Amino acid sequence: MTAFDLYSIGHSNMTAERFLAMLGAAGVDAVADVRSIPASRFCPWFSAKNLAASLAGQGIAYLSYGETLGGRPRHPKLYCDGVADYEAMARQPDLAAALTRLAADAARWRLCLLCAEREPLDCHRCLLVARALAARGLAVGHILHDGTVEPHAATERRLLELAGDDSDLFAPGQHEHLAAAYRRRARAVAYRIKPDRSTTNRTTTK
Repeated sequence: MTAFDLYSIGHSNMTAERFLAMLGAAGVDAVADVRSIPASRFCPWFSAKNLAASLAGQGIAYLSYGETLGGRPRHPKLYCDGVADYEAMARQPDLAAALTRLAADAARWRLCLLCAEREPLDCHRCLLVARALAARGLAVGHILHDGTVEPHAATERRLLELAGDDSDLFAPGQHEHLAAAYRRRARAVAYRIKPDRSTTNRTTTK
């Protein structure tokens, strides 16, 4: 029996063979793609159509969740100063409904969340999705690129260390410290809206 209810992984630039081997080592039989744009220009084997085909060849289901659990929200109110606001996103009914559906899929399959970033702490799959799942009582394991699986609680301890806080994760008042660390990290790594160059040029030439 696995110690985790579901996993997460970031494909980065790894080969298709290594990616499939890592999923196989974890016993994964379904991948939940949480990329807003499920495509990769530099690694086309991770584009949705190609990926679904290679997963199917290994008996692994491909589930598309980018529309509801992606890190690039469509609505302007879900950005703060041009940066995706994970806390605002976490309050959205659509996201809550998608998490419920994801939890049901995790009960049916040995599921792995997929996004692009190698490091969990650089990715919304950890800072938004896994955080919300952990709050619902699910145990998430992050598959790292050396093949080890890091429990989400250990990832949160690393998050606190990055924030310069080395206190016990379960110490009184630590919930607020952790929330602040999540907020700072998300602000640093979340998707940013690119400025409209044509608008910028018109403004600067006035």
